[in-house]
Amino acid sequence: MRSLIYTVAAVLLSCSMSVAQTEITFSLDWKFEGPSGPYFSAIDNGHFANEGLSVDIWAGQGSLDAIPKVASGAVPFGFADINSLVRFLDQNPGAPVIGVMMIYDKPPFAVVGRKSLGITVPKDLEGRILGAPPPDGAWAQFPAFASANDLDMEKITVEPVGFPTREPNLAEGLVDAVTGYSFSSFLNLVRLGVPEEDVMVLLMSDYGLELYGNTIIVNTDYAAENPGTVTGFLRAVVNGWKDAIANPRSSVEHMAQRNPAADIDLETWRLQLAIDANVNTEYVKANGLGAIDDARFQRSLAQLEQNFELVSAPDASLYYTDQYLPDASERMLQ
Repeated sequence: MRSLIYTVAAVLLSCSMSVAQTEITFSLDWKFEGPSGPYFSAIDNGHFANEGLSVDIWAGQGSLDAIPKVASGAVPFGFADINSLVRFLDQNPGAPVIGVMMIYDKPPFAVVGRKSLGITVPKDLEGRILGAPPPDGAWAQFPAFASANDLDMEKITVEPVGFPTREPNLAEGLVDAVTGYSFSSFLNLVRLGVPEEDVMVLLMSDYGLELYGNTIIVNTDYAAENPGTVTGFLRAVVNGWKDAIANPRSSVEHMAQRNPAADIDLETWRLQLAIDANVNTEYVKANGLGAIDDARFQRSLAQLEQNFELVSAPDASLYYTDQYLPDASERMLQ
């Protein structure tokens, strides 16, 4: 009888815990690839559950994709380019969306070319064809990149391309370079048979740009009503990234359970590139994941004014807040 009582109690406790889980939808910027692995690690390793959260992750269609979803309240959390968020809020003043945890301290915005086609430095783009998807986050930053590197845009032929045809066009030599995320374009080219040593990645942050990259965004109305949930969500995300840094392949395997077509070796490489170049930077090692440097952010906003015709003067407080971040000690990745 006592054993039966214990069993019933355990079942009731389990049901109670299940009922207590808050259901959350999180919208990514892109499809399920290596850099999304940490979020699935946060699910499968119980980090979200430990915060009382049951999280459903949606794939995205570009760095702009999650912003209107979060602003409209369709989802409470998203992953998006903060520079695109600045532009969105300039065009939609008062929209209830803000960045709350910087993930890409060093953004992956890049121009990716081929050495065999004569691309080794930014100035080589003059007299060449540049393939650029119109919704691409890296293409959106190209005006400031061109200004920082004294490029004559009259000498660059810009060819609009779709995301699916971007790297294939470069692999076939139909364009000389493309804009894109460094880790994705590089590995997509390698997968298409372009020799690794022929790929030239010009990371914009290495050529004059001080911009930040993708951040966790949240609906501000939701955050005001559920501050503890927001902080718990962010703490689970940090733990997912810790898992990914400790074991990138395992993190990718979590992702691949949702994308069986994924090449685990390739996606592990992609994730490791993102960790090394974009996420676990020297600033993050010293300050923890998620924080930003206010002075740098102000300089980045000045550069953004070269990229976008903003209606209003940028106001940093509208785009990012650290009020929901877990303590710095909890955000240290190693």
